[in-house]
Amino acid sequence: MLEPLLWIIRRDLTIAMRRRSDIFTTLTFFVIVVSLFPLGIGPEPATLRLIAPGIVWVGALLASMLALEQMFSADHRDGSLEQMLLTPQPVSVLVIGKILAHWLVSGVPLVLIAPLLGLQYDLSWEAHKAMLISLLLGTPTLSLIGAIGAALTLGLRSGGVLLALLVLPLYIPVLIFGAGAVEATVSGLGGQSHLSMLGAILVASLVLAPLATAAALRVAED
Repeated sequence: MLEPLLWIIRRDLTIAMRRRSDIFTTLTFFVIVVSLFPLGIGPEPATLRLIAPGIVWVGALLASMLALEQMFSADHRDGSLEQMLLTPQPVSVLVIGKILAHWLVSGVPLVLIAPLLGLQYDLSWEAHKAMLISLLLGTPTLSLIGAIGAALTLGLRSGGVLLALLVLPLYIPVLIFGAGAVEATVSGLGGQSHLSMLGAILVASLVLAPLATAAALRVAED
């Protein structure tokens, strides 16, 4: 099953590289959202350190949602998705490949640029490290949960709005623990417990989300 998994990842990454504008749109949106708040609130370091975790995480959450609708829609339109569902390999394996490719395209750039944006908020090295780890644990979970919503709204009119309504409530625990890890580190309490919860949510999502997404895709294609 490793070979079809790697094939799906290579295929989706190749397609993404041909449509670089989608990647830059997500990244630019994240940069703009995070960078506007220091300009509007002012240069007070204590205030910026206090609001930084929530702003960075809300920006990452909203930016990751921009690419969710395209996770399966292009394959649905050209018939590739139907062919994938007919392959002898488990559909959940193919779903994992598409989710991983989505994270590599939309999640990894956000993780890499977040520490640079955190400099605007006068965060310490420990806070930057906590932010990086929390995003590494949280952004894959956003892609896994978002895949369920993308599959459920596949082919629907105004699917983007419905997708947001479906996944946003499920994103709230990731947002709370992700921002909480950085906030606890900034205040000196330590964010290990929040990071542990993020890891637990990631493991649970990794087990359940591909199965739920595969079932939703079968329903959408039927």
